[in-house]
Amino acid sequence: MRFDATGKVSLDHIYTQPDPRSYFSVLRPLGYCVPQLAKPYFAKLIKEYRESQHVAVPKVLDIGCSYGINAALQKYDATMDELYARYCGADGDADALGDAETESVGGVETGAVTRAALLARDRELSRSRQPAHGIRFVGLDTSGSALSYALEAGFLDDAVHADLEAHEPTPRQRAQFAGTDLVISTGCLGYVTERTLMRVVRAQGDRLPWMAHFVLRMFPFDPVESALAGLGYRTIRVEGVFKQRRFASQQEQTLVLDRMSAAGVDAQGLEAEGWLYAQLYLSRPYGTSGTPSGGLAVREESTAPTI
Repeated sequence: MRFDATGKVSLDHIYTQPDPRSYFSVLRPLGYCVPQLAKPYFAKLIKEYRESQHVAVPKVLDIGCSYGINAALQKYDATMDELYARYCGADGDADALGDAETESVGGVETGAVTRAALLARDRELSRSRQPAHGIRFVGLDTSGSALSYALEAGFLDDAVHADLEAHEPTPRQRAQFAGTDLVISTGCLGYVTERTLMRVVRAQGDRLPWMAHFVLRMFPFDPVESALAGLGYRTIRVEGVFKQRRFASQQEQTLVLDRMSAAGVDAQGLEAEGWLYAQLYLSRPYGTSGTPSGGLAVREESTAPTI
């Protein structure tokens, strides 16, 4: 079992497959659930934006979107349990798909469902739940294969394959970012830093999209909050914590707890009990009309920036 520089187990391989089966098969035993927990918060914020800003179809940018999970949950009201059933277990085998195309190795049918068959079923999901919720989803990720699947399946409306930690967006990518109304993420901040967020915001010209980020407690949000404040944002933290997944091993838990202890973060009763936990941060431009928290219980995290 390999670990990355943060102490977490390296799961890079599940984000680069041609379809989501490895992603869900690996994460299911770990109880990965943060997209489901995030779903009502994102839905509430999107609704508030639509009503307060008079935008019928808000454009949402999902940073670190992988296979378009958040988009599927928001646009088509899917659930994580439903997606786990679609991509692993009995619902993801050839028999469950009836006459679906299967793979052949050396002229012998393996019984494995092809990527094309999975895509056909996922496109049927998007057609069967029309009209979809009025949201336009753009995904940003460094995995071209995950983006390609999400786009072909109809979960994403547009996809940006880029590493904004290392590179400025190209003119075409800036055009794709332009007009973003909300920026969301569920777990990528900590690997993605304020550098990516600054490049996304600067592609908007004078517009400042609303933001909602679920951030693991092991990663400090202060640098992001400070950078956003310099652009004119006010950040608040929603009360409570949100389970992300179980630790993959005792070694991973030990490494993460050591990192948290060194950073002065108390893990008792939370990560010390075997789960990774996230917190939700909402960032909106100063002077935004409406309820800053979207009606959610919040804790103030910042003061007005000096402009």
